[in-house]
Parts: sequence; structure tokens; C-alpha cells
Amino acid sequence: MPAAAPSPLTVLGAPVARQEEVLTAPALEFVAALHKRFTGRRDALLARRAERRAEIARTGTLDFLAETAHIREDPDWRVAPAPAALEDRRVEITGPTDRKMTVNALNSGARVWLADFEDASSPTWENVVLGQLNLIDASARRIDFTAPGGKTYALRPEHELATVVVRPRGWHLDERHLTGGGRPVPGALVDFGLYFFHNARRLAASGKGPFFYLPKTESHLEARLWNDVFTFAQEQLGLPHGTVRATVLIETITAAYEMEEILYELRDHASGLNAGRWDYLFSLIKNFRDAGERFVLPDRNAVTMTVPFMRAYTELLVRTCHKRGAHAIGGMAAFIPSRRDPAVNEAALAKVRADKDREAADGFDGSWVAHPDLVPVARASFDAVLGSRPHQKERLREDVRVTAAQLIAIDTTGARPTVDGLLNAVRVGLRYIEAWLRGHGAVAIFNLMEDAATAEISRSQIWQWINAGVVLEGGEKGGEKATAALVRDLASRELAALRAELGEEAYAAGRWQEAHDLLLKVALDEEYVEFLTLPAYERLES
Repeated sequence: MPAAAPSPLTVLGAPVARQEEVLTAPALEFVAALHKRFTGRRDALLARRAERRAEIARTGTLDFLAETAHIREDPDWRVAPAPAALEDRRVEITGPTDRKMTVNALNSGARVWLADFEDASSPTWENVVLGQLNLIDASARRIDFTAPGGKTYALRPEHELATVVVRPRGWHLDERHLTGGGRPVPGALVDFGLYFFHNARRLAASGKGPFFYLPKTESHLEARLWNDVFTFAQEQLGLPHGTVRATVLIETITAAYEMEEILYELRDHASGLNAGRWDYLFSLIKNFRDAGERFVLPDRNAVTMTVPFMRAYTELLVRTCHKRGAHAIGGMAAFIPSRRDPAVNEAALAKVRADKDREAADGFDGSWVAHPDLVPVARASFDAVLGSRPHQKERLREDVRVTAAQLIAIDTTGARPTVDGLLNAVRVGLRYIEAWLRGHGAVAIFNLMEDAATAEISRSQIWQWINAGVVLEGGEKGGEKATAALVRDLASRELAALRAELGEEAYAAGRWQEAHDLLLKVALDEEYVEFLTLPAYERLES
């Protein structure tokens, strides 16, 4: 018999249990075809990002695109009708693709589970492979989980299970454990390709997908690339054009100026837009980081969704989606309920209710939560507005008129950066990076579910405040300037406090010093790194 053809991709990761069910020869051939066809275009679009950022640094502003005005002005086009499984999206739960989370999310009572390979996942090779395996098992409805203590988790067939919507990694991240043609395959194509290849036919037959969330999109040209990936993938597996549905996260400031164009590029495959609030703030800081005081944001938690520039962003999103027949999905409720502190719970739940009530009243068709206990809270807010209707896309919000200037008119109602805010940025950044280096991408810190987006805000605000020469409010001295020396002192004190709190054995089992050093690097280096996960990935599994 002839020898088997060599794999088109080289697998560099250490063996993972049951990986032969994921990394099959046909699956690797499929991913290799995506890599060969689309990675060059991905590279060109990343270069275009750098060019656009340089233009923002030069002009200090953004505007809607003149060359695509005809798309915005054409009243007739619409996105494809939503499939039945995505008609009602009033509550969506997010989380990584580990086995326990997969079972709990499917059972949560949410309409949708965002199965996350991106900000809520640390991309160790084991997480990447086992995450795909868990989704294969979930698609076949054969998944269960037994915890070390013996507690078992299984699907509850008597309940309606959440519809799975997978979020692959952003275009900027590579997967170093899979290479082809002498270079790593983009993580986005690995995550999309493996999931699509193994599950698309089964999901399509049942009307349950395949569905995707697209993160970190910065332009309609990046949406066009995804649309071409979907078209090619469907052709390769013999699926009808338009089988895929994608929801795009409008979580970059540049994408906010191209919402209609993004929907237009994906119109045969689009199902909606999402207001990714934390990454949006990160993107705003990143792109205008050297624009001085005009773009300095106060403490993260002081930037609420009711400040004018965030209202402009979310109302424009609802207006755009409903104008084009797409779902508008609201932002994350990141609170993690505590079983030990009822007072903290009640205050936080009141804020969650107010946030979800506002989104439902503004016209959103659904929203995100990070914890199953918040599903009923969000559902109640949307039930009160939607009733038995699956969405409110008939509300066209024609009263909304948002100008280009309003999206970047930074008004935070007098809130200013504080010493406590700087300390919180150090504390959250340090804890999150340490957990990420150990393979955990969704981390409960101070009763909030933190992911890479919130860590990005932490280190970016530190960078911005120092480079803008911000004078901080509060603190023992009052009027203290944000400096690298102050940040180093706070980080050193926090590291020592963690060592004392954890004890030597637990401290040594972590990666605290590495996390400390990386936080200071991405927060204090003169050259601002575009994503902290780029240098962090070099240290992952090292």
C-alpha cells in the first residue's frame, strides 16, 4: 500500500488526551487550506491596522468613511433573516470551553452560550485541543463532567439547552503549536477551522449552527475577510451559502465608525452586533493614548454606560442593527455573586438590574452575563420589555442621530483618575496575568469576572496616566502624580502582600514574579505593545 500523505501542518504541542479525535488528518488538511488561502490577507490587514493607528496619532480624530457613504445611505439592503435558533437571544452567558463550564453554560437557562477561545481563555495547547473536544462532545450531546471531589455534571435534557456560538481568537494572535509553510497558523483560523470541520454538518442538520462571534474587528475589510472564510469553508464541506451566522463585537473604536459597512460585508452571514464595552474602552485608550488630557479616562469603574460617549456608541449600535434587520446584543454583566456577603450581592445585583433595564429600554434584543445566577436577573429585564416577542427589531430608533465627534467626545461627568484607581489597576492586572500564565483566562477577582479585556484596560490606563502626566485625586498625600516609580512601588507592595497572604508554598506554586514583571513591562515600557497577550503568549507554557 502507498504511504500515507504527510500532514500539511506540523503539530508542535505536547500530546493531549483524546487529541486524535480533534487533530485528524482531514481536519488538519481543512485548517491548512484556510491557512494557505487567507493568512496572507490577514497579514496585510494587520499592517493596515498599524497604518490607521499612525493616522489617528497624527490627526487625533476619527470620522465615518467617505468611500463607503453609499452603503450607509442605501436604505434597501438587509442582513439575512436570523435562523430560528438565533431569533430569541434575550440572555447570553459567556465563558471558556473547559468541560465543567461547557455543561453548566448549556444548562444555565440562557438562550445562547458564547463558547470562548478568546479573552476568557488562556490559549495553552491543552486548552485549545480540549476546548475543541468539549465542543464536539457537546454538539453530539454526550458531554458530562466529574469534579475531583466526585460531584457530577451532566446535560439536562428536560431543559432547553443554550445555543452554542463560538468566539475564535482575534486576527492578531497566532497558534504556535500548529505550523504550515514554515509559520504559525493564525489562532482565529485554528479555532474556527477545527470547530467548523468537526461540527458544521451536524449543527446545520439540526438548525443549530454553526454560529460564531467575531472579536477585535477593526474595519469592514476584516469583516470581508471573515465573510470569504465562511464562503470558502461552506463550499469545502458542501454546505449551502449562508449556513454560517456571525455576530460581530463592536469592541474597537474604529469599528464603531464602520458598523453598517461591517454588516454589509457579512450580510449573507450576519446575525447581529454586540456592544463589547470593556474592549471598547481598551481600544479607545490604545488608539488615543498619546493624545494628552483630552482622551484621559478616569478609573475604570467610573466610566459607566450612561456617560455621553458610551451612550452615543450603544444607541448608534441599536439604530444600525435594527435599520438593517440584525440583532443588537448588549454588554457584559461581570458581577460574580457571593454566597458569603448578602449586602455586597444586593448592591451589585441592583446595578446589574439597572444596567439590563437600560439596555432593554434602549432597544437591545439581548445581553450578556458571566455567571448562571445572573441569567434570571437579565431575563427579567428583557421579559418585561419583550414579553413573548423574540426581539424588538421593529424599534428602528430613528430618533438616534450620532455624529462622528460624539463617539470620541470624552465626557465622564467630572470623574477623574484616582490613587485608588491606579492601585486597583495594579492589583487586577497582577492577579489576572498570573492566572493567565497558569492557563486560566476567566478569573474571579474582587467579585468581578475579569478577562483579558479588563486586564488590557488596567495596564493601558497605567500607561496613559503616566504618559499624560495625570495628577491623581485622593490618597494620603493628595495630588500625587502618576509616575513609573509610583507604579513600581505599588506593584512591589502588592506582590509582598500576596506572598504574606498566600504563604510561601502557595506563592511558590504560582507565577507571581513573572506576572509582576510582565505587568510592569506592558504598562511602563516607552513602546506600547498592542496587546498584552502577545508578550504573555511567549511566556505561556514556558
